[in-house]
Amino acid sequence: MAANDYYNTPSTIPPHKTTDAPLPAVPGANHSTQSISPIHSPFEDNRYEYPPTHSQSTLGGAYGDTSYHGSSDRPPHRYDSPSHNSTDPFTDHSAIPMQQHGKMDGSPTRYQADPEGRAYPQDYRGHDKRKKKGWFSGKVTWVVYVLTTVQIAVFIGEIIRNSILTGSPIAIKPQFNIMIGPSQQVLINMGARYTPCMHNIRGITDREGSVVWPCPNQTTTDPTCSLRQLCAFGGANVPEQIQPTPMSDHSREPNQWWRFILPIFLHAGIIHIAFNMLLQMTLGRDMEKELGSLRFTLVYFSAGIFGFVLGGNYSAPAISSVGASGSLFGIIALTLLDLLYNWSTRRSPVKDLIFLLLDIAIAFVLGLLPGLDNFAHIGGFLMGLVLGICLMHSPQALRQRIGVDEPPYSTVDDTQPLNSGAAPGLSKFVKQPVGFFKGRKPFWWAWWLVRAGGLVAVFIGFILLLKNFYVWRHECKWCKHLTCLPVKNWCDFGNLVTENKTNSRLARDVLAPVQLGKFF
Repeated sequence: MAANDYYNTPSTIPPHKTTDAPLPAVPGANHSTQSISPIHSPFEDNRYEYPPTHSQSTLGGAYGDTSYHGSSDRPPHRYDSPSHNSTDPFTDHSAIPMQQHGKMDGSPTRYQADPEGRAYPQDYRGHDKRKKKGWFSGKVTWVVYVLTTVQIAVFIGEIIRNSILTGSPIAIKPQFNIMIGPSQQVLINMGARYTPCMHNIRGITDREGSVVWPCPNQTTTDPTCSLRQLCAFGGANVPEQIQPTPMSDHSREPNQWWRFILPIFLHAGIIHIAFNMLLQMTLGRDMEKELGSLRFTLVYFSAGIFGFVLGGNYSAPAISSVGASGSLFGIIALTLLDLLYNWSTRRSPVKDLIFLLLDIAIAFVLGLLPGLDNFAHIGGFLMGLVLGICLMHSPQALRQRIGVDEPPYSTVDDTQPLNSGAAPGLSKFVKQPVGFFKGRKPFWWAWWLVRAGGLVAVFIGFILLLKNFYVWRHECKWCKHLTCLPVKNWCDFGNLVTENKTNSRLARDVLAPVQLGKFF
């Protein structure tokens, strides 16, 4: 209607007189035959001017000015420039202005129309002007990349060392490694969690007679090494053993405590590291993006170390435990929490939960096979659950219940611009510790008490496990069934047995773990 009224209303305004130069003449019979230069072609991509004001335009003048305005003494104007007044004859003044589509919320980079707050500034070419925040933002999963690179490099070192010591890159004699990797003795020599290298063993340390241990270069069933040689690292924290030594005498007790940490970077074979790295490069990368690099690192190492401490207390003493499985079980626990926390926003949460529980069940069942330390899996999973509750965002349903859209702490994926005025929760807590707790609802307090209680409980549990490992030495008779099945004496694997060897000079007891091949 507005356009029809415009053209049907007779105009009394005099026609617009233009002084612009006419278009170049087209070559013809009455015109010059000189060709038009391509540089000055009227089809160049130059700016055109609309009539200066609506009042100066008429029905005929709207189309009467067909002159070329490629060059002019006046500064060119664009129809989308800020200084241009709406002079388009097709303008419908009754229409809704386009400028009403989004209202600025005080920030030049965010609009209220964007519920996620992810409208980033773009230049006129469509390029994203948002600056990259670097590796520590969690966008680049540098922790996963570094860990994977180091673990692969260490495994290559294991193969090289096994080849140097035994003449073969993988263990073939005296027993074939079904994981296709180095021998158990080489893994112990390189830092596997092996309790005889970490504290006294009841029934071994206080045993009468000389004791001989397996050698790292062992290819036969007749070892001739001492515990100091087996544990390597230059014999650090492993004094020469004198038999018998009372359990109460800690003067000659081995104490290579770093064997709770180093095994995270060691793997038993190609099959072992392939499965772990596949999980780490998929699920691990997703969780690092979700949590951020620092929180992911904290959960990764805490779960791995806690798993090895739990296994050191309750696994058989001769099981050498290696691998990042405990750490990855902690990441699986985080994934489970993330799924439960955001259940209503997932496209198919039941399907995701079934697949995740199936993966967890398969991994725990495999941990029941002889030679595998299922306590590392259990400990890593429990630590991941507790730390996930403490470090992850609150459940979405709980945030809606207490009327809080965002968690009361710094977001793990902070996409807010620096000039938005939104201070992270941690900075706000440091600046105003009292104001941080004002106005909180009872559900908020209850949830944070659960978080604090879980953190205190896991810390106390970690201290008690270390105390039991080094001082109390309490054993759990039924706990072995969490890491083995009562089939073909599988639960005997990892127990140290003595074999009396006699030669022309002396009789001695040879300590060696029960061989895995006896159970298959």
